[in-house]
Amino acid sequence: MSVHLGYLCSSESWGGLELNHLRNAIWMHKRGHKVLVLAVANSRFAKEAEAAGLTVQIIENHSKYYDFKSGRALVKLLKHHGISHLLIRATRDMSITAFAKWKLKDALHTSYFMEMQLGVKKTHFLHSRRHNEIDLWACPLPWLEQQVRTMTRFKNKIVQIPSGMDLTQFQNIPTKEEARKQLELPENTILFGLMGRFDPQKGQLLLLKAMKKAKNKDFHVALLGEPTHNEAEEYYAEMLALMESELFKGRVHVRPYMKNPVAFYAALDWFVMATKAESIGMVTMESIACGTPVLGSNAGGTPEILEQDKGGILFETMSADDLAEKIDVICDQNISKDSEVLREMAQQYDHNSVCAAVETALGID
Repeated sequence: MSVHLGYLCSSESWGGLELNHLRNAIWMHKRGHKVLVLAVANSRFAKEAEAAGLTVQIIENHSKYYDFKSGRALVKLLKHHGISHLLIRATRDMSITAFAKWKLKDALHTSYFMEMQLGVKKTHFLHSRRHNEIDLWACPLPWLEQQVRTMTRFKNKIVQIPSGMDLTQFQNIPTKEEARKQLELPENTILFGLMGRFDPQKGQLLLLKAMKKAKNKDFHVALLGEPTHNEAEEYYAEMLALMESELFKGRVHVRPYMKNPVAFYAALDWFVMATKAESIGMVTMESIACGTPVLGSNAGGTPEILEQDKGGILFETMSADDLAEKIDVICDQNISKDSEVLREMAQQYDHNSVCAAVETALGID
């Protein structure tokens, strides 16, 4: 049977999950594999896949569960294109993928690349019935593999494959001085930074509240991102109220979204990961790849990515008080981390190694 990889993504959002799925499709295509993207019309995923030169098959959006009509349509498309391996990342695509596997049996290999934590146990008969139509469950971090083993009744193959990054983008990193000059950020101060849309999930307000509570005032904060139109307006208003107060004047620097944020990471002394529980945290991985340590929330995948205190410092999740204390310790003791050690930590995420691991797991190496 010839190998033809199908990357299914019915999500109409555009975030880390969708970006990681597309990146892997692009990398596998560049490695010589035949790749087909199955995506919803006019979705960002479909548009980006087309822009990357991938073949795109438009599909109808489907319900998360028991959409048998869409399942039959998917089976027809998979047979028409000769798809041998179907890869998904979004949980909303698991039911329709399980249906396709049930219909096509050994003619189709199905893989779920986990991006989101389970949250609650998935041991009901219907969960297990759906899960066990998946041939391969790939987990990017040990704690997520442990969830699968203890919170599901999945009986097929489980592997650990980290999310990948193209590390070549971090080869020509500007110096801290060059990066701050480029972004018009102050030179002679300790600079903490956070990146992401202005949203409660990203934690900008938590960092600002910690900034207010910190005893040490000899540091600045840089925020890279923008508010989303008609979303989280009260959150952004509260952010603005703090930033415009006398205590914060001249110490908070907002910069708009950058397609390539390497200069932002390079400008910082510490990157702050302040979300409640980031499953993977690509920005954490990118920061250490730039050689910038991370002050991260002690939850989700962040402790494993940082290897506890090797790549940074952890603070109590959602605690502005503890974050403020950690900021004071960093400033008062001038704590940093060896940038070369951080870059070495990031080598495990090299996309070439990740793609090789995917090929081995799929049996196509």
